[in-house]
Amino acid sequence: MRITFAGGLVAAGALTVAVAHDGGHEDKPAVSVAWAKGPYVALGDSYTAGPMIPGQHGTPAGCARSDHNYPSLVAARLGITATDFRDMSCTGATVADLTEPQHTDDGTNPAQLTALSAKTRLVSIGIGGNDTGFGPMIKRCVTMGAVYHALGSGTYISDDSPCKRLSTEDGSNDQVERKTGTAGARLADALREIKRRAPEAHVYVVGYPDILSTDSSVCERVMSLAPSDMAYLREKEQRLNTELRERAEAAGAVYVDTYGPSEDHNACSAEDTRWIEPLLPSSPAVAVHPNARGEQGMADAVLRTIR
Repeated sequence: MRITFAGGLVAAGALTVAVAHDGGHEDKPAVSVAWAKGPYVALGDSYTAGPMIPGQHGTPAGCARSDHNYPSLVAARLGITATDFRDMSCTGATVADLTEPQHTDDGTNPAQLTALSAKTRLVSIGIGGNDTGFGPMIKRCVTMGAVYHALGSGTYISDDSPCKRLSTEDGSNDQVERKTGTAGARLADALREIKRRAPEAHVYVVGYPDILSTDSSVCERVMSLAPSDMAYLREKEQRLNTELRERAEAAGAVYVDTYGPSEDHNACSAEDTRWIEPLLPSSPAVAVHPNARGEQGMADAVLRTIR
């Protein structure tokens, strides 16, 4: 998922602060699943790719893939060799980029589905956020939240959900809803194409982890949002995940819930427990994106579902 703010594209990593990352997954034993020895193809956007998480690798560089993103961790735990693992995920990807080349600031990523073949046995796909307008909506809500707090956090303006109110009045809310449905329809088409290209593959649609806490007092500080706008944004993310789940199940794929396991590890949680970085990251990751701990948590969710 790509999220922009007034200061520029967050996916560029301008707000990151590097610290040592958690690499404890290496000590975990391989998972024994008879069919899940590959070939494995990973598809997705920045929540899959892991921009700014060490170490960045692969081509094109503009996709910003980490070798500690959840597909890489899943492949390692399943004992899948490098020759049987293709990570096609790319920061900024939409569903259209599954079937069309994606041009980044540093190279072109081939259509992600080109990595599939009749030999493919495992496919994971985490995508849809960039299709819905969720990123621009967060940008808008952050901007309005900053104004809300600058004006006394309710002292002078009683409305504690200015972003939701304006989005309802100007139709932005309806646009996000329509885009979510359209993203779901496009995903359904993509899942049919995956089945055609890789008929023997087990397909897992990976949902998005929890971004915002239900505790507005904590989130107000680290995410600059008005109290009730946090609930509004949570509702929109849950709506997207519901769409992904329904489309996956209708296509005969398996949905992986990462939202539930991450609810106490969102961007508003303590530095040493959160999976998602806030506006000012304290771990090497892009703002409002998973850090290394988050990618590990998402990998664990995928592995639990496979088992």
